[in-house]
Amino acid sequence: MNSDPTSVNASPFRSEPSARDHAPQYVLPLVVRIERADPPARTDALETAARAVLVMLSDERSVGDGEWAKAMRDWEDARIRKVVRRARGAEWRRAEGLAGITVTGRAAEVRVFPPVPLDGWPKELAKLQVSGTELDDPEPPMDADPSAPVLWVNPELDMSAGKTMAQAGHAAQIAWWELSDEERDAWREAGFPLAVRTAEPGRWRELTTAGLPLVRDAGFTEIAPGTTVVVEGHQRVGALPPRVRRPLVIR
Repeated sequence: MNSDPTSVNASPFRSEPSARDHAPQYVLPLVVRIERADPPARTDALETAARAVLVMLSDERSVGDGEWAKAMRDWEDARIRKVVRRARGAEWRRAEGLAGITVTGRAAEVRVFPPVPLDGWPKELAKLQVSGTELDDPEPPMDADPSAPVLWVNPELDMSAGKTMAQAGHAAQIAWWELSDEERDAWREAGFPLAVRTAEPGRWRELTTAGLPLVRDAGFTEIAPGTTVVVEGHQRVGALPPRVRRPLVIR
């Protein structure tokens, strides 16, 4: 990138116009598998999407002279956009045939692809629907492990699962940017443990006034520009205890 993406004035997640708006715009495509008879739980899908973004950021093809590195740099030099589409059956199998990485959660499957121009989606992905990602949790999520990073969602917003998956990905990306190389290695080797939870209203106010990195939505879809997700707990990555470490399933 040409500048520090986490600095206040350079953040690609700010809603105010900036030089990033004049750069060619790219988007990071994510596809969630939603079979009609057996859809994933909402929280599982959110956490899997966040891990998928981290897997893409850390993949050897995304850095240095890797085959996806230029696309990643072009994407990060503009607004950071992520779009989540859904697929099932033959649609999912066609999506798996494209270059990308599939990350599996408890039951959720999310495939992330290298960035593409905003108006240059592969036809196999362009045909997929953005709508229809209304997922639910059959049971309330368990309390988040306090020793692992937690990405907190604004309790005042009513977002589809797809929109929230993109926001969780933004939050995970900010957390990644906040870490040293050693901390990134530790997080990756641990399988990128994290949780996505909706904050209680009182807790949300505390989080958004504590100086933590915030994701501010640009207002392209569903909601007006404003704070949507806050990163909390990225500082915990450096010394993850063994009990939060788990294998990361990718293909």
